Amino acid sequence: MKSHRRELWFNTQHRVDLVNITSQVEEALRESGIREGLCLVNAMHITASVFINDDEEGLHEDFLKWLEHNIPHDPKLYRHNLTGEMNADAHIKRQFMGREVVVAVTRGRLDFGPWEQIFYGEFDGRRKKRVLIKIVGE
Repeated sequence: MKSHRRELWFNTQHRVDLVNITSQVEEALRESGIREGLCLVNAMHITASVFINDDEEGLHEDFLKWLEHNIPHDPKLYRHNLTGEMNADAHIKRQFMGREVVVAVTRGRLDFGPWEQIFYGEFDGRRKKRVLIKIVGE
């Protein structure tokens, strides 16, 4: 069995953003030469997320609207913000959207269902953060 590791770095212009990273993960898979195995993609920061869903703008707006409605960016609401940081909502949003995804690799390709894509979710942006891609298999 072999493994391949790659990091992606992000510094979004907005505090909250969703970025399709599917092509970057596919590129890492091609680099790996792995034909059968598993691909882990995870956010290496506690206020960012990686998730799988459809690449449809209305759906993304719905996600962000729901998150902000249910977990608003209002520093007065959260005890965590008493530490001097104003990002408690970003920590909670990350919990709802997830830390990582694992995708099967079959015949050298990500084995997705219809419409599935991989996204980086940023909830406390405008600073450098990374995503780990780890591919294992043969």
